[in-house]
Amino acid sequence: LLARHVLRESSRAGRAFEAFNAAAVNESLMESELFGYRKGAFTGADKNSPGYIGAAEGGTLFIDEIGEMPLNLQSKLLRFLQSKEYLPVGSAVPVFADVRVIAATNKDLKKEIEKGRFREDLFYRLSVFPLLIPPLRDRREDIPVLIKHFIEKLSRQYKKPVVMPDSDLIRDLTAMEWKGNIRELENYMARFILSSGKPAESSQDAHNGQPGEDAPVITFRIGQKTMKEIEKEVISAALKFTDGNKVKAAELLDVSQRTIYRKITEEDV
Repeated sequence: LLARHVLRESSRAGRAFEAFNAAAVNESLMESELFGYRKGAFTGADKNSPGYIGAAEGGTLFIDEIGEMPLNLQSKLLRFLQSKEYLPVGSAVPVFADVRVIAATNKDLKKEIEKGRFREDLFYRLSVFPLLIPPLRDRREDIPVLIKHFIEKLSRQYKKPVVMPDSDLIRDLTAMEWKGNIRELENYMARFILSSGKPAESSQDAHNGQPGEDAPVITFRIGQKTMKEIEKEVISAALKFTDGNKVKAAELLDVSQRTIYRKITEEDV
């Protein structure tokens, strides 16, 4: 939303806006998705593709979860940011593109640099004008406004009458931590609407986003299931436990968000 707002208020307003999620794309496909490819570059490449950068020509490219981007692709992105030229997969001829890049991450990139997982030169190239979006608990004055917005939006979506929470519930919701931020608040309001205006149990009331006695227990005998089946069951359980929050599920399983997205795509979890 913030990236789109920047575009609307800029001289590029009305031009292309492309959003690329580095956590949701398989690492082997990331380069061709971002930089495009030429016909015949690989099996299935039956025509040229501009990629996200080419599609954003003259406008804005929003790269979400840039902290998930592999190092080899970070170097190619850095080259593009410095020269505005890039090589589509399967091409030896550089392509020029006039694109504003806005990147977002939920990771501490300085710590990622220390761990050798993010390029320092790319970090400083991107950090021309950093914008920090504080978590919802640090801007509680937004919560009543967001509650009204989600009630109106979700009531239309679910074809339910608009029922606003009373002042006591709004006060309680404003005091909550909302570790899942706006997504968690939206999920809560969806349950509120579908239960015809009855206060719903929040995901943090249920488990606080941390493993505990109420966390699901998965058991099986060796040889009973394949590794793929085990992975599918574990990821499904983690997503259910975190109320569908992929970021929190990745944290609990100690894997990258890209792994969660990839497994969901592969296994249709």
